[in-house]
Amino acid sequence: QVQLVESGGGSVHAGGSLTLSCAASGSIFNINAMGWYRQAPGKQRELVAIINVGVRTKYADSVEGRFTCSRDNAKNTVYLQMNSLIPGDTAVYYCYANLRRGIISGYEAYWGQGTQVTVSS
Repeated sequence: QVQLVESGGGSVHAGGSLTLSCAASGSIFNINAMGWYRQAPGKQRELVAIINVGVRTKYADSVEGRFTCSRDNAKNTVYLQMNSLIPGDTAVYYCYANLRRGIISGYEAYWGQGTQVTVSS
């Protein structure tokens, strides 16, 4: 069993900041990628930021320069520091991990339950 538990969502005014965190726990052998997606009402889920082992962090163009994604491998935790928030950032943010549960297991995608971020103008 693998769980991704998110925290840190909430409501802020435009220009404000929030930090999301997500901890992966359970039967984990190793994690390849961790990151964040978001889904606004009536829109498809989209990539926000993702960190792959040994690869530069990838950001959506819309958040580049405002958001910073970081990872603590020892804690199996990923963070998303969000600055200069705008109403367009309002969405449910989902933690994502691509991991394997054993040495002979394949990599699988896991998702958190989602945390709401609301930015008012």
